[in-house]
Amino acid sequence: MEELIKFVQSEFVTKNELPEFSAGDTITVFYEIREGDKVRTQFFRGVVIQRKGVASSETFTIRKMSGTVGVERIFPVNLPSIQKIEINKRGKVRRARIFYFRGLTGKKARITEKRR
Repeated sequence: MEELIKFVQSEFVTKNELPEFSAGDTITVFYEIREGDKVRTQFFRGVVIQRKGVASSETFTIRKMSGTVGVERIFPVNLPSIQKIEINKRGKVRRARIFYFRGLTGKKARITEKRR
């Protein structure tokens, strides 16, 4: 059964070519929104909190501050409406899932940038 699922996923699921990013990176995701007949591009810029799953079921969570309210969005990696992903900053964190970031505000909510 697992072999059949893997075969179907490898044949029929479209794979997006995305840059390598991990938790702590600040990225911008450009994705399509369909409203009736119209199609427009919208972007979501924030810090990656986690990457979860494997292969075609992989997702990543992005968090941004909209005014004083934190907004999180979960994107599947193989979402066909994702046009591109830009990496704005590489963050230096010690964990793969930075849920503690939700409780931080102000200057404490900064993530140091990786040196290249």
